[in-house]
Amino acid sequence: MNKILVSWFTGMVIVLSGGAAFADQKNYVWTYDYATLARGSSEVEFYQTAVTKDIQTRNASDWKQQVELEYGITDHLDAALYEMYEQPADGVLSYAGYKLRLRYRVADKNQLPVDLLLYAEHQVNITDENAFEGKFIFAKDIGNMNIAYNQIYEREYREKKDKHEYAAGVSYSLVPWLSIGIESKGSYTEKEYAAGPTIAWVGNRIWANIGAVYGMNRKSNDREVRFLLGVPF
Repeated sequence: MNKILVSWFTGMVIVLSGGAAFADQKNYVWTYDYATLARGSSEVEFYQTAVTKDIQTRNASDWKQQVELEYGITDHLDAALYEMYEQPADGVLSYAGYKLRLRYRVADKNQLPVDLLLYAEHQVNITDENAFEGKFIFAKDIGNMNIAYNQIYEREYREKKDKHEYAAGVSYSLVPWLSIGIESKGSYTEKEYAAGPTIAWVGNRIWANIGAVYGMNRKSNDREVRFLLGVPF
């Protein structure tokens, strides 16, 4: 685990020494915004998520980590590769698979009554079923406030099992470099629902977000906390 963390840190330092670029900064940690990378630009993103299933039974977390490399194909289309890792509360960090993703912005911002982005992802999972995930991402800016909703469809290839999920958020920009918000995510299929706060920060060369959601019924995980770090290059 330490070697992996050292490698990630070294990569971030190298990237930070590069020139300016357009960033894929986000308002949320689970909900996607209406955004793609600019043509020819690239970014590395690091995700770390702690999942606590039942605080009353045991206040211990399973950890999930992702390293994502994004590239802007056009000003409306980008692609990404994710490398995934998992660490159970009583286990060691291990490789969990990879994902390939495309995002497409249907029009320029504010050209439609509600901005629309299309998302398609192919997942290869070591410990779970391989799957396809598609999203319709709706968003709207109203002054300093952003509203976003993701309708999510997941299809397991082998079991042919369908899931219908969602992620949604409302955020408010206090200053150009800091916004606060609230997010909700869950599964209509599994009847799981959670909600909680999110903070988004933008620096000169990096951006970072942190958010937490808390289960709203017994089927949901009690707590999930996620940290995001993005570095354009």
